[in-house]
Amino acid sequence: MYIIGLMSGTSADGIDAALTEIQGEFPDIQVRLVAFACRPHAPEIREAILSLCSPEGGRMDRLCGLNAALGESFAEAALEVSRSAGVPMAAVSLIGSHGQTVWHQPEPVRIGPYQGRSTLQVGEPAIIAERTGVTVVADFRPADMAAGGQGAPLTPFADYLFFRDQTKGRAIQNIGGIANVTYLPPGAAPEEVIAFDTGPGNMVIDALVAHFSGGQARQDADGAGAARGRIRPALLGRWLKHPFFHIEPPKSTGREQFGAGFVRACLESAPEASPEDLLATATALTAESIASAYRRWVLPRGPAHEIVLGGGGIHNLTLRSMLAERLSPIPIRTHADYGLPDKAKEAVAFALLAYAAARGIPGNIPSATGAARPAVLGKIIPGKKGWRPL
Repeated sequence: MYIIGLMSGTSADGIDAALTEIQGEFPDIQVRLVAFACRPHAPEIREAILSLCSPEGGRMDRLCGLNAALGESFAEAALEVSRSAGVPMAAVSLIGSHGQTVWHQPEPVRIGPYQGRSTLQVGEPAIIAERTGVTVVADFRPADMAAGGQGAPLTPFADYLFFRDQTKGRAIQNIGGIANVTYLPPGAAPEEVIAFDTGPGNMVIDALVAHFSGGQARQDADGAGAARGRIRPALLGRWLKHPFFHIEPPKSTGREQFGAGFVRACLESAPEASPEDLLATATALTAESIASAYRRWVLPRGPAHEIVLGGGGIHNLTLRSMLAERLSPIPIRTHADYGLPDKAKEAVAFALLAYAAARGIPGNIPSATGAARPAVLGKIIPGKKGWRPL
């Protein structure tokens, strides 16, 4: 059956849309990527997302409006990828939409007599269902959190299906706004998988580029800015003292810890440093936090015969060089080496999670999220033809 997966990550660059064909039962679910497209966010939408990710800039009326606006944009992304593949929307069985995270609170917060973890993704799924006519599965994280988990990471379900191997241990490393790893020991059973966020991926680098360019640039293209600078070891050491880097998995993070407030502190901690030196040090922060996480929590679990790298960070050549140096002699490959476009994996993952929800298959991996039990993830919004379990 055809299923569309939609994803907008912490970098808030745009909506990734993957049209897939999926069939079978877990753990032998078969996935074929039919088409992939990325729809950039309109500048006003991206500005609204980033401002609402900060408590200082958050307004309830803007949040409410953004939820509806993103619902329209997600629907258009689904329609576009369907048209590009020549597959009519009437032939699509499901849409799985992650939405856009504006706040993620994996540590319990007490309000009155109640204490709980929470998360908020916007991009109204009822609008997606209305505009496309297709049943939508969305809001995947809360079910895991209700079961005591962090609600993240959720891509290990897809990583397990795509990359498990009887003889090889693999670390599947995503570098988006936030970086996260899934470790699959040789011959791994689902309960042997570990996964967690390692810290910032592109988030701090991108924010520094935007700051130094006055908003004219969003990223350090190819890592060229960092390549012209030099790493400041003392500064890097101070940044690496952030408490998140020392918490044992399971753990997850986002702009709440490594967004505007962290970047302001980075700038204030080295007012004399050149932009290039700060970019080099921020790039080393991503590389060293990933490598340190491997040394402390991944490699003690078993061998890593290869690292499979994905996400926007693969285009940062300086970052890739720093990673290769720190993780040598483990070879680093990319998703493309396995027939999956590097940016498509997360959108495909949410198509898979929608399929799992419709079949009643748990989509979380408790050893990765910390949940007390496997849980079916997502809320189902019927399309114009209604819905029944697959």
